[in-house]
Amino acid sequence: MIAQPAYKKIVIKIGTNVITRDNGLLDTDVMAHLVEQIGTIKKSGADVIMVSSGAIGAGRPLLKPKKAAAVIHQQLLAAVGQIPLMDTYTKLFRSHDLTVAQVLAVKEDFRDRTHYLNMQNCFEALLHNAVIPIVNENDVIAISELMFTDNDELAGLIAAMMNVDALIILSNIDGVFDGDPHDSASRVIPEIDAKRTDFESIISPRKSSFGRGGMLTKSRIARKLSTLGIVTHIANGKDQNTLRDIFAGKPVGTRFVTNKHASGMKRWIAHAEGNEKGSVLVNTCAAELLRSQEKIMSLLPVGCIKIEGEFAKGDVIKICDEKGTQIGIGMAQYDSGRAREYLGQKGKKELVHYDYLFIK
Repeated sequence: MIAQPAYKKIVIKIGTNVITRDNGLLDTDVMAHLVEQIGTIKKSGADVIMVSSGAIGAGRPLLKPKKAAAVIHQQLLAAVGQIPLMDTYTKLFRSHDLTVAQVLAVKEDFRDRTHYLNMQNCFEALLHNAVIPIVNENDVIAISELMFTDNDELAGLIAAMMNVDALIILSNIDGVFDGDPHDSASRVIPEIDAKRTDFESIISPRKSSFGRGGMLTKSRIARKLSTLGIVTHIANGKDQNTLRDIFAGKPVGTRFVTNKHASGMKRWIAHAEGNEKGSVLVNTCAAELLRSQEKIMSLLPVGCIKIEGEFAKGDVIKICDEKGTQIGIGMAQYDSGRAREYLGQKGKKELVHYDYLFIK
């Protein structure tokens, strides 16, 4: 048991390179140690949601697909491997008297508000019944625009949806380094504030051996969550007791800290990219004010210079600067016709209220 757990509700994302060996096959010893730690966390009274990769690794020893396109090859291995992956987790958790459930998702589940709420209700019911959901992308049907960037993105979406206290991303790297991780002079950055953006310039864009993600993707997701009020840890899942140490409040890996909290609607809007119905271009002054974290700002018509596309009240729209670079996303308070009518005028109702506005 953990005497004073740091968090009450968490998402734990386990990367492919954490639970697979160098040959790409599942490492059941590492999986067993992680399950043991999660069991301790669960029995300390916390709600735990897992996002686990590894289906393709589990499928590798079972199938040698005939020649096919890369996407089809991945789909075949994932379809075959998802069953033994879940079977392994089920047996390991059962030894700790814990029950798990499988949840498969695609990106569209988070873009549609009804699907989003249905999934949220399902997770709440599972947690209420002391079940640990184990989530993975539905690789069998997820192709091109239906795919998440990787399971880091999926974990971030779930963390925001479930309003957890923290997301823990387990990789085979110790955290975010202040230089090349392979350089002996580089050191792990123990803490990153939500306002800091310069760390991206020192992160290697290199992706993992078997997964689709990399440290840059992880850090971007972590920073996004920190602006929504969710703490994110990036740490090495292969090390002994990483989860126990984080949950006990010990400094492990890199921690992205936060100093504010966002509403449920704002968290959904923050992850609604791809569902926009139109866009609004704002002038330089408005862009600077919206980007400023010193003062709460809504998007007013006086700062808007152009409306693109057609949208209705309640639709999600892009917010771009004069060059067309997206700076945020929000929910329109009225339709595009009225927005064009109010363009550049003072004293008019905000086009996007702060409560429904997310600035990157």
